[in-house]
Amino acid sequence: MDTNIYLDTYVLQQDMRIRLPKSILSNMGVEKGITQFDIYLDPIDNSLILRVHDENDNGGGIKK
Repeated sequence: MDTNIYLDTYVLQQDMRIRLPKSILSNMGVEKGITQFDIYLDPIDNSLILRVHDENDNGGGIKK
């Protein structure tokens, strides 16, 4: 069962930035300029996964 929630589609900018939808501010409790994200690649389905950085994770990867 797929638990992903589609938010929006954005173009990769020339300087490699990806704009995030404003709805993440209210739905994820993140703060602009403060919150850090860990970026993962899933090569099987060619997707990127952004997770709010957890200082206590110690690089353990994605928790399921």
